[in-house]
Amino acid sequence: METVLEKTIAVTTANKIELSGGKPKWLKVKLPIGQKYTELRGLVDKYSLNTICTAGSCPNMGECWGEGTATFMILGNICTRSCGFCGVKTGRPETVDWDEPEKVARSIKIMNIKHAVITSVDRDDLKDGGSIIWIETVKAIRRMNPKTTLETLIPDFQGNERNIDRIIEANPEVVSHNVETVRRLTREVRIQAKYDKSLEVLRYLKDKGINRTKSGIMLGLGELEEEVYQTMRDLRAVNVDIVTIGQYLQPSKKHLPVKEFITPEQFAKYEKFGLELGFRHVESGPLVRSSYKAQKHIL
Repeated sequence: METVLEKTIAVTTANKIELSGGKPKWLKVKLPIGQKYTELRGLVDKYSLNTICTAGSCPNMGECWGEGTATFMILGNICTRSCGFCGVKTGRPETVDWDEPEKVARSIKIMNIKHAVITSVDRDDLKDGGSIIWIETVKAIRRMNPKTTLETLIPDFQGNERNIDRIIEANPEVVSHNVETVRRLTREVRIQAKYDKSLEVLRYLKDKGINRTKSGIMLGLGELEEEVYQTMRDLRAVNVDIVTIGQYLQPSKKHLPVKEFITPEQFAKYEKFGLELGFRHVESGPLVRSSYKAQKHIL
């Protein structure tokens, strides 16, 4: 008899995992299983650890945890921006928790994470954009977990070079900043962010010596195929090394609707094109997220 863990599930447009029924077959995944996942899930629950993996019901959680990779968000859970695609709360953020770097580092140690992805909300309310907490978090992780490699998925810091320099000085193995969508849709999708500013941040990171830069885009928001190709060209023009391409899923009815479910065949075309452009790594598929197979991207 089929067990509950063997039943396939679908990622819905509410970005929640539910029993399958009616969604495209390529959005079906299996419930995460395996000894490594079970052990980590137990630790997360026991110590009330905060990971984006669990908070966002990521469909790749079992696979990533099995590889020793997890994603953590810093600087609270309230963002100063109100992007049309993002499920994070918008409003006035809470006071900065200066103990947060140690808490994140301790979580990574408890979970025995080999490769950690750190991300954050936008903190336009802070003069430093939150960059000081960023660098303190990297320092704490390295002090407590010297063998753990790092990817920092950063905001644009409004293009402030001093704030970006703090990330560069910390010198994580990978620095990522997502353009999220094609140029034409940026104003609708990201609202306060600018396409060219994101490209300039990525260019600045590379020019200042970051070895591996990375960016990501979501599909299904109404973009055209040629616009996706052009976005990939734009990213290569600023020497981005790694790109992730995944399906947009609507966090709630208040957010932008899904205009189209992109087929696996189309994602494969984008992957082929990206590799021909010269990206070191291209992760392209319906369930791909920014941190998908992140442990590979340090190679």
